[in-house]
Amino acid sequence: MEVYGKPDPTIVSTSHVERSNLTIRMMQRRFTRLTNAFSRKVENHARAISLHFKHYNFCRPHQTPTEAKGGIKTTPAMAAGVTDRVWKVEDIRDLMDPKKLLQ
Repeated sequence: MEVYGKPDPTIVSTSHVERSNLTIRMMQRRFTRLTNAFSRKVENHARAISLHFKHYNFCRPHQTPTEAKGGIKTTPAMAAGVTDRVWKVEDIRDLMDPKKLLQ
């Protein structure tokens, strides 16, 4: 499922993009070429990145939305209204199709 937004050009900033780039580089060693986590196949790379973003947005509470909710642990997906709870890794695992993983 693809989701598209309508960003407000008056508040778009390169600092948000740079912060996102730093976060993904620090949390995903696949973006560092000379490591044992480097992806040789683009399909494996795409799957790893997909898992990273799913975990980052659904499983990992973030400080700013948590503070906005008065200390209730809140993920970006909860803040956006996509889900009503913090997911566990098992929830992501249960979404996967084992047949597709073996391709």
